[in-house]
Amino acid sequence: MTHRVGPKGQVVIPKELRDELGIEPGDEVSFWRHDDHVAVRPASHRRPLRGRFEGTGLVDALIAERDADRLRESTR
Repeated sequence: MTHRVGPKGQVVIPKELRDELGIEPGDEVSFWRHDDHVAVRPASHRRPLRGRFEGTGLVDALIAERDADRLRESTR
């Protein structure tokens, strides 16, 4: 299935793919480069923020920083 890129860089997403992905007029989609091709998905399929930094130590660092702030504030 191939389509031609228009003068404004626009490409029509084939109806079969829009139906499979649930993309409707007015929906937002996200694009990214994946090796040698461009991928697209409905924007509603973004990776959720909840738990994104779990296991990275960032949460522990934030908690320690907040504890230090509380301690500093309580000694004033």
